[in-house]
Amino acid sequence: MKRENRVYVIGHRNPDTDSICSAIAYADIKNRTQNGNFVAKRAGQINGETEYVLNRFGVRVPGYLPDAGTQVKEIDIHEIKGVRGNISVKRAWERMREENVVTLPITSENQDLLGIITVSDIAKSYMDAYDSSVMSQAKTKYHSIAETLNGQVIVGNEHGYFVKGRVVIGSFHPDMMENYINKDDLVILGNRTEDQLCAIEMEASCLVVGLGAKISKSIQKLAEDHDCVIISSPHDTYTIARLINQSIPIKYLMTKENLITFSTNDFVDDIKEVMKIHRHRDFPIINKKNKYIGTISRRNLISNGRKKLILVDHNEKSQAVENIEEAEILEIIDHHRLGSIETIAPVLFRNQPVGCTATIMYQIYKEHNLKVPKNIAGLLCAAIISDTLMFRSPTCTAADKEAAKVLAQIAEIDIEKFATDMFRAGSNLKDKSPEEIFYQDFKKFNVEESTFGVGQINSMDGDELKNIKDQILPQLESECQKHGIPRVYFMLTNIIEESTELLFYGDGSRELVNQAFQPKQIDNNSAMLPGVVSRKKQLIPGFMLALQELQM
Repeated sequence: MKRENRVYVIGHRNPDTDSICSAIAYADIKNRTQNGNFVAKRAGQINGETEYVLNRFGVRVPGYLPDAGTQVKEIDIHEIKGVRGNISVKRAWERMREENVVTLPITSENQDLLGIITVSDIAKSYMDAYDSSVMSQAKTKYHSIAETLNGQVIVGNEHGYFVKGRVVIGSFHPDMMENYINKDDLVILGNRTEDQLCAIEMEASCLVVGLGAKISKSIQKLAEDHDCVIISSPHDTYTIARLINQSIPIKYLMTKENLITFSTNDFVDDIKEVMKIHRHRDFPIINKKNKYIGTISRRNLISNGRKKLILVDHNEKSQAVENIEEAEILEIIDHHRLGSIETIAPVLFRNQPVGCTATIMYQIYKEHNLKVPKNIAGLLCAAIISDTLMFRSPTCTAADKEAAKVLAQIAEIDIEKFATDMFRAGSNLKDKSPEEIFYQDFKKFNVEESTFGVGQINSMDGDELKNIKDQILPQLESECQKHGIPRVYFMLTNIIEESTELLFYGDGSRELVNQAFQPKQIDNNSAMLPGVVSRKKQLIPGFMLALQELQM
């Protein structure tokens, strides 16, 4: 099974409207301009504002990709089909040779994995073949015996089973055979009628006659009367004795307890450790429905491919999907400061000083002379309105305003009315817990060897922000020190007043706010910052300068 040649277009953790909408738009652009399979994904749960926007323009929420590590479903899986447990060892061996494998999975008709059999299992069965009753213990089918010996069932039910007795060779004089053959035995014989007659009279359950010898009508009739099966084979006695154990059904030899299997959703790094401990050649793979689909070996992992990603709206490792270092990054499209993402090889990195990644997406549509679909135009316009706080943020540029105006016309929306509805949906937090509100738009930053987290809520309603403050203040204390973050901040941004009340908690958090903004109103856990509405353009740059000054 060849892994699909997918490239995932994905934004940052705790995704905002720009992160989601730009991923959807860029996947559309790439699919229309390149041969490939580009899929928009999300690295976290969407917020109320983004949910409103997607529903408004009839676009599905991108699939969730919580981890960039390579999964089993993304590497080459050997699609060796499962076999039924009633096939003979000989047929299993032939199948292994045809498929050039050393392991065969045994499955039910519904593809449930019942066990596995390996070349070493077959070899061991030959080396340990001292028990002459093994074929009856394995309940071997007469048809399988005939097939293995290249013969045919002359008398009796070929679908019956050899279930009692031993396998013996009737090479003795009839007088001796009477002392050697027991009831229900399977007897290998030549063409002597008296030997065949003696074996039937001793109540053998099956005769195997070699060298294709003809069986007389009288012997056939007697065998029928005694419920004795007769199998004719073209081989000599030695060959029959050597081959006959190969008719045993493989379910008798298969391993069925403590099977080591992997799921398609397992991560390659995890299964490598298991493979080191259990050094089998092949391991069965189970899909999400718990059905067998194929096998993998250690050599599959050597040539496994990484997830291919295009990052939008971020270039910081702390904001990227988990295990980003395990992925192959192909492109980065962003509008933030340069961060800490490292790549193995050079990549296309487009970073522009605009207010929104969606503005860059609009420009790329124009550069490729692509018509922007109506629904995607709505998404991009919404992203620009959101990121620029309806053009009030200092991050907003003329390019953002121009793009939003054109996109609004394509999407047939009134910007002011749509913005009001969108911000109201985004700040409607009645059914959300304080923790959900806290992480709705939260980012982790590493600046000047200092780590801190900043969350933000935008609203056009001052009373609503006051209610949110009452919920967030206790949350600041409980979330501080989590995820390696010693101090946390939360921006309550009033879009109409173009100001932010900044909440803070943690060692040195108040001092950093004082150093960066010297606010006129500040207490133990909050400060009023008039004119500050942008985390990217105002708050973070202010913190960066302050941290540099504090270290001088």
